[in-house]
Amino acid sequence: MSNDTTLWEATDWVDTSQCLPSVGGATFLIVAYSAVIAIGLLGNAGLVFIITRQQELRNVTNILIANLSCSDILMCVVCLPVTVIYTLMDRWVLGEALCKVTPFVQCMSVTVSIFSLVLIALERHQLILHPTGWSPAAGHSYLAVGLTWLVGCFISLPFLSFNILTNDPFQNISLPSNPFRDHLICMELWPSDKHRLAYTTSLLIFQYCLPLLLVLLCYLRIFIRLRRRRDMLERSRRTRGAQRINIMLLAIVIAFALCWLPLNVFNTLFDWHHQALPDCQHDAVFSACHLTAMASTCINPVVYGFLNSNFQRELRTTLQRCQCGTRAGESYESFPLSTVGSEGITKATSLNRMGSVCVPSPRPEISSALLSKTLPANS
Repeated sequence: MSNDTTLWEATDWVDTSQCLPSVGGATFLIVAYSAVIAIGLLGNAGLVFIITRQQELRNVTNILIANLSCSDILMCVVCLPVTVIYTLMDRWVLGEALCKVTPFVQCMSVTVSIFSLVLIALERHQLILHPTGWSPAAGHSYLAVGLTWLVGCFISLPFLSFNILTNDPFQNISLPSNPFRDHLICMELWPSDKHRLAYTTSLLIFQYCLPLLLVLLCYLRIFIRLRRRRDMLERSRRTRGAQRINIMLLAIVIAFALCWLPLNVFNTLFDWHHQALPDCQHDAVFSACHLTAMASTCINPVVYGFLNSNFQRELRTTLQRCQCGTRAGESYESFPLSTVGSEGITKATSLNRMGSVCVPSPRPEISSALLSKTLPANS
């Protein structure tokens, strides 16, 4: 990055620092971010706890859901509080370690989240379009989870290298009394603008556009396949269950895409034409876009958990610490949320000890689940 660019950024920062947020605006940011942190932490932690606590819930889809929740928890713990503090203050006071770690964690968390959504879509695509073919087991999902975190770390490494804590941009400002001389800011310092633009544009394509396009394509093919089976005899319960679960899974994808769209547009505009962003409204626009993106951390427990009656009952029984025998008479969903079979074969279902519908099988990874694999009727 050239000295002229650095000086322009410092001067621009000085101008924007004069536009301090109002008391009402600061209060709104604190309340809004606090609500997102509370809902994201409690909801995702509860979802992970219930999935890990119950052996019968540890199937492929739920393991990936828990992975998605873990990435959201990490975002709530590390990124959101730091963003609030840095936005409301006129300097960086959190040290060099957080200056490097915060953008690294945010990039890694987003990567893990979007790759988890891709894996869920691919698993359901394989199950419904190729039910007699290969299907992943729980052990495969743990391997996939590890790979998502490794890939996320690798993609986010540049932030550890090029995010620095410095006051150099303010040393050459010509003011009678320079109030910014001792201020520290956390900024990206790339070897050149070309390197920065290449990296941020690659993130936009491979971390947002292409994964979402692949996910939407998978669910489109699933929708077409299920629609073709409307006239089959077994569609009344089994296919309706599959369609409802797929709608829930697609809802989280669409919500994730909409939540992160404003921030991606803001970052792209800032990278390619930052002069278009007004000085005094820069922080307000960024805060609105970032808060919308962070709201995605609350969607997972709502869609996968609190909109699913089986999860609600499991949550209540967990909180009440009831014994298995006292839960046997509860009325769970009538359609199977986790069924495994093949073309031309209809497997009988039975009630497990939790009262939900499952397919008797010696394999634990295909036992009853909160949200899992549902086979359509025979074509």
